Amino acid sequence: MKYRKRKPALILLADGTIFHGKSIGKEGSAFGEVCFNTGTTGYQEIFTDPSYFGQLMVSTNAHIGNYGTKTDEVESGSVKIAGLICKNFSYDYSRPSADASLESFFEDNNLLAISDVDTRALVGYIRDNGAMNAVISTEVDNVEGLKLQLAKVPNMDGLELASKVSTKVPYFVGNEDAKYRIAALDLGIKMNILRNLEKRDAYVKVFPYNATFEEMAKFNPDGYFISNGPGDPEPLKDAITLAKTIMDRNLPLFGICLGHQVIALANGISTYKMHNGHRGINHPVKNLITGKGEITSQNHGFAINRHETEKHPDIEITHVHLNDNTVAGIRMKHKNCFSVQYHPEASPGPHDASYLFDQFIENIMNNQ
Repeated sequence: MKYRKRKPALILLADGTIFHGKSIGKEGSAFGEVCFNTGTTGYQEIFTDPSYFGQLMVSTNAHIGNYGTKTDEVESGSVKIAGLICKNFSYDYSRPSADASLESFFEDNNLLAISDVDTRALVGYIRDNGAMNAVISTEVDNVEGLKLQLAKVPNMDGLELASKVSTKVPYFVGNEDAKYRIAALDLGIKMNILRNLEKRDAYVKVFPYNATFEEMAKFNPDGYFISNGPGDPEPLKDAITLAKTIMDRNLPLFGICLGHQVIALANGISTYKMHNGHRGINHPVKNLITGKGEITSQNHGFAINRHETEKHPDIEITHVHLNDNTVAGIRMKHKNCFSVQYHPEASPGPHDASYLFDQFIENIMNNQ
């Protein structure tokens, strides 16, 4: 293992608080909303998840990079986080099946990362004071200048980001002769969602974030899907209109994460920015229909209003998060539509909720 001389680095939070660390390789500054993920594995999938676009990721796991990277363990075509903050960064890796080190993966994706940070103190501070904008930088002697730049970074509340990560043109996934045809709206879709649909004999056409119902209907789909993605759901007026149209026609509709929030908004249920989001692979959820518990993978900073959901005459809450009783899943009582706030396609992570893809296919079958 070669010795690396690393430059001092810092984390400057929007409220002026500073934490110190060291640069992993690249020098400069990166801005975004600071958040933390409690997963002990799956860092490559986290870094490439479009839902994390524009966020500075704090890993609570003590070691990052120890098992390297692998070409097929990605959720999109590139790194989506704005930067990484960690405790111990492993430049060397020991997994035989890995293709490269995490260091080279970051170099290829031009990502700024800092280590040797007291992540327990940082995460404790974020939990107490809430998610906020921050900058990570090797410009440790330019704090006042960084404060001025940070003040110009827009807040996540009200920020539309789906257009930044959505496909520009439609594309297909799966076998053209598959049994089912699904039209998917890409608000930041994860590859493993598409793998799960393909595995269930579906041919999927993926559409840009602002696609109209008429454009998607030309594919003659058996069902519609609205994906996960980054940012605030409220600015996504086209997606909300699309969801309303699909529900008005009572066509099979399934939404995950941001898609879940879009479906709620289409039903007149408001959303809000959480003090701290849910990000990790061991979040407990209760299925109110079966009474069973599920361990789930989650990644979201917004949630739907529970009081409004409970009062809605056409909506039933199907899942709740057991840590804070937020709404984790809904279904419409008189329409072929349901959604969840978490990720049943978790990879890596628990597969307790993978039945939701089967439920979607069953809804499609019952509609034919």
